[in-house]
Amino acid sequence: MLGLKSYRFIRNLAKSIPSFLSRDCTTTPESTGTDQQMANPHPEEPIVVEKENNITLIGINRPKVRNAIDSITGRKLSAAIAEFENDPKADVGVLHGIGGSFCSGYDLSELAGQQEPQQTLSIVHHPEGVMGPTRRMIRKPLVCAITGYCVAGGLELALMCDLRVMEENAVLGFLNRRFGVPLIDGGTVRLPALIGLSRALDLILTGRTVTAKEALDIGLVNRVVAVGAGLGQAYNLAMSIAKYPQLCIRHDRDAAYYGTFSAESFEQALEREAANVTVELLQEAKEGADKFRQGIGRGGSFSGIKERKLPDWERAEMKHESKL
Repeated sequence: MLGLKSYRFIRNLAKSIPSFLSRDCTTTPESTGTDQQMANPHPEEPIVVEKENNITLIGINRPKVRNAIDSITGRKLSAAIAEFENDPKADVGVLHGIGGSFCSGYDLSELAGQQEPQQTLSIVHHPEGVMGPTRRMIRKPLVCAITGYCVAGGLELALMCDLRVMEENAVLGFLNRRFGVPLIDGGTVRLPALIGLSRALDLILTGRTVTAKEALDIGLVNRVVAVGAGLGQAYNLAMSIAKYPQLCIRHDRDAAYYGTFSAESFEQALEREAANVTVELLQEAKEGADKFRQGIGRGGSFSGIKERKLPDWERAEMKHESKL
């Protein structure tokens, strides 16, 4: 049964996705933004946050500059992601762009307008990063919906996320190379870990663009979807993660990142993996084992693995409809 809140959420979600039925797969990234700009319900807010159950959607909302991020927007994005991390009801986030493109990088008009080098340095040396919280690990799973242009610092934002869903006509690349703007939001660190040093250097040094097919082939993205389906499929991917017990999800995710980036040796990574098992995590595992003993989850079915807690508004609505 679809609740009123869910209906409103899906209606607003549909407004932010251009109609796939009205265009073919040869659509260019620029042409997908018109519908979204006309339907943009938050024209003055650079970062838009929406919540549905345990999923938080965080949208970059500067479509007139293809969602380029200036210093103010970067700080607001950091605050929005921190709020998502600290929300006990939020398990998985989706980062996306409003208006046809994910993000075209840092707003170079701000850089060009800086009169004093010290002003620029203060932006560059922001502890969390210029584009957002790119200089730390996000504490909860974050899925990126890539539409239109995802270039320069925008690609660094996508690399900050755990998983990436890319529309088939979207464009990736470090286009900042042609303007002499360095990568300072984790791109040189995360990209080699994802696709290997040789392939990473190819993209970093040449600044060439990458198609969806190549991005999928080299492991730069995890899913390629039809034009107009990026946000919806990213949300579905987030839901497929959010349905599982979350203490286990976070333990395994943290161990993978630690072993990849922080551990000094293979043995240290293994030690950390075991040392971070808590009593609460073991209790969650015991509850899962009890469900398995009852037959839940066997035969490939995952229904019933995690009990869905209905919010008060949905309980009240169900009670009201049962009386009709």
